[in-house]
Amino acid sequence: MTWVPERLVWRVLPAAPAAVLLAVWAIYWWIERPPPSTIPSIAAVVWIYGEQLLNGLLVADIAASLARLLGGAALGIVTGIAAGFVAGLHRPTAEFFNPLVTFFNAISGIVWLPLVIGWLGVGTALATFLIWNTVFFIVFQNTVLGVQLVPEVLELSVRTLGASRWETLKSVTLPGALPYILTGIRSGLGFGWRALIAAELVGANTGLGHMIFSGAEYHRADIIVAGCLAIGVIALAMDRWLLVPVERRTVRRWGLVTEARGN
Repeated sequence: MTWVPERLVWRVLPAAPAAVLLAVWAIYWWIERPPPSTIPSIAAVVWIYGEQLLNGLLVADIAASLARLLGGAALGIVTGIAAGFVAGLHRPTAEFFNPLVTFFNAISGIVWLPLVIGWLGVGTALATFLIWNTVFFIVFQNTVLGVQLVPEVLELSVRTLGASRWETLKSVTLPGALPYILTGIRSGLGFGWRALIAAELVGANTGLGHMIFSGAEYHRADIIVAGCLAIGVIALAMDRWLLVPVERRTVRRWGLVTEARGN
């Protein structure tokens, strides 16, 4: 059965770039032997992970970062969907707010950091605002787009059959806009994760950003690289194991794509 090896190849193939990068890193370090304060060895980074897992610091930092992301992103997603849905239903309203949303979307995230530190101080409020500000505008724009792209003929057909305005919104408009909403959530969480780490670099005493900042203070490149790798792995895991499956099930649920059937 030739399909088994081919299937395994396609599953393993996405890991190839990471394997190549690790190989280049190991070879370069073995040949050049750079100072540990500039580029650490792979073994040093692995040692840091083991050390911080044993003393509980790594788990605490990851939990703190994810908790802040969950709070800020949830607020941004809920408000972004609600405001975007209302604006999408009334095109003049969407066009009225579009320049303002585009303007603030261009300066969202860590650009606000110097001002927000003065407004809210450092801590959870700072991180929550930055994440909300980043997620809200992305989700808002995608929700407006999704609502406006629902074919009007579908809504009219349901209304002709006697459905109320609320039933039409619930059974036609919202399902039709969901793929765009989920795309906005997926993008918003990615940018929100970046904004969170930036906020923790200067405004937190826990979290992965704080872990990197602490490593920089003591010129510990091993801690910095370990923190960066953890940030990337968590972002990849959230996208591949949470957001992509939800997005795929959504578009299949509403008939936008169909699964291929084998012979």
